[in-house]
Amino acid sequence: MQAHDFMREAARLAVENVQTANGGPFGAIVVRDGQIVARGVNTVTRDNDPTAHAEVNAIRAAGRALGTFDLTGCELYTSCEPCPMCLSAIYWARIEKIYYGCTAEDAARYGFADAFIYRELSRPRAERTIPMVEIDRESCLAAFQAWQIDTRKIPY
Repeated sequence: MQAHDFMREAARLAVENVQTANGGPFGAIVVRDGQIVARGVNTVTRDNDPTAHAEVNAIRAAGRALGTFDLTGCELYTSCEPCPMCLSAIYWARIEKIYYGCTAEDAARYGFADAFIYRELSRPRAERTIPMVEIDRESCLAAFQAWQIDTRKIPY
């Protein structure tokens, strides 16, 4: 299969997802060594899960299929440019390349606007729309200290 074939599969998943009313008009696939490893569609409304975007679902499925959280060597094909949350998940997964069909501007024309989140992330914590209040930092640092000395940890 070629890049256009993989993108058509992501687009097909997105259209099928609309037709089955499982969630938004988004589909994604993870590819490794020219083979589809995992597929994902947006299931936000079906699962009542705001994080259940197509890319995140595809990444979760790829991790299960490959038995690893490190998706180095994988590429992601997604029907639309990833939102900030999905983009972060892609970086955390170490996916090496992203192919996308529609742009963020295309998505915004259909009511899926990410610009607000990008603006919020660029603002200082104290100026964000959702208040962020730091409390009890010292007791929470205990988890990092435990992690630091744990000989069984798997760094990621």
